[in-house]
Amino acid sequence: MLISSPMNSALNEQVGFEFAASLQYVAIAAHFDSESLPELARYYYRQADEERAHAMRIVKFVVDAGGRAQIPAIAAPHSQFTTTEDAVQKALEGEMKVTQEINALVGQAVRENDHITQNFLQWFVAEQLEEVSSAETLLRIVQRAGEQDLLHVEEYLARHRHPHLSATTRDADADS
Repeated sequence: MLISSPMNSALNEQVGFEFAASLQYVAIAAHFDSESLPELARYYYRQADEERAHAMRIVKFVVDAGGRAQIPAIAAPHSQFTTTEDAVQKALEGEMKVTQEINALVGQAVRENDHITQNFLQWFVAEQLEEVSSAETLLRIVQRAGEQDLLHVEEYLARHRHPHLSATTRDADADS
């Protein structure tokens, strides 16, 4: 096995965090879908797909490294939002939490002198910078628009077709 048992466990835990983030995004997307905000819904459905892909990327790494993938139980996502800002803020908080979790994994890999896992995690470090930046930008746009002017947020999202999305997600969008 190329990773330690503690690293294997920590990576399995991260798989759970990524799946939980995916479910949280589905809940946010469904909220926007029910509020007839299709661009916000589309944005968060895509985010959900991206988080699921992150989880699967970690599962594949664990298996390739000779570890054992064990998917932890996942708590139900928060699904009641009073305002658009609340939902977008929840998404940002989730990205900040995932960033802390990824940083902790990197720290553990450094402490274990595990260069293979350190190298693998660098993609996630860069990805979290993009994710947090995008979430903060969207939150600021929502705050400027306010609840009475959400069509401007919709227009913004329609014009800026989510440049932070992975190539896989963009390719899938092109096929639909």
